[in-house]
Amino acid sequence: MEECDAMAQATDTTRGILRPDTGQAHFELIRRSPSDDLAGHVERHWSVRWDLRGGPPFTQEILPHPCVNLVAEPGRIAVYGIPLGRSPHRLEGAGIAIGTKFRPGGIGGFLDRPASDLNGRAVALGDLFGAAGTRLEHRLAVLDGDEDEHIEAVEAFLRERLPAPDPRYELVREVVEAMLVSEPGTTVAQLADQHAVSPRTLQRAFADYVGVGPKWVLKRYRMHVAAERIAAGEVHDGVSLALDLGYFDQSHFIRDFTAQIGVPPSAYERACAAAAGRPQAA
Repeated sequence: MEECDAMAQATDTTRGILRPDTGQAHFELIRRSPSDDLAGHVERHWSVRWDLRGGPPFTQEILPHPCVNLVAEPGRIAVYGIPLGRSPHRLEGAGIAIGTKFRPGGIGGFLDRPASDLNGRAVALGDLFGAAGTRLEHRLAVLDGDEDEHIEAVEAFLRERLPAPDPRYELVREVVEAMLVSEPGTTVAQLADQHAVSPRTLQRAFADYVGVGPKWVLKRYRMHVAAERIAAGEVHDGVSLALDLGYFDQSHFIRDFTAQIGVPPSAYERACAAAAGRPQAA
């Protein structure tokens, strides 16, 4: 199944990586497309490699996407549910983390429980998939950062368990794709109406497959756009940005931004401008 343009666009941006210029000075991020037969459930594979030997540790903050990841990193191999707030990742010495990012809701058909049970948790593969998961964990551990072999092993594991077509998951996928191109201010009720279901039906499907509600996803995507535009130096008028994103006033936007990013938009812009070596906005 081919990715729609909206999904490809989301994959190619820095959305979710806070202060991306600072991060790029400390690590290398590589993204790879999944095999075609898994692309309906897997958005991408990725790896982060760093070498900070001789220097201080570095912590990269992420504003997570509404996605579950299967990750092998130094000291741990696990399935990571959606962190509901910012997620700090401490890097020190030298190492590599290799991950598989499921599409929003893409993990649901592989589980025997609602995806919401994973929120904020790192779950061992054996706890989710039994003895087969434990075997995969051991296999990934001995690969010791070999990206090609890692991806091959994960894809083989998922391919053996590929879910049958599921109308509820297809609904989730269609709504998520619509969210990525929706007009500012779009509501859950409007999205439900566009897809001929009730808001409650949509909320239940998102809880089971994604792990968070559709309103949460809408707000998160909106904040990803805001943080990315500010980090890129594209914002010269905070009022216009707030209106572009569907806010009725700038003060509401500033409160939401500060709650999710951790600092007000003005402080975030200053930090990103300094990291990129450009003049700060007036």
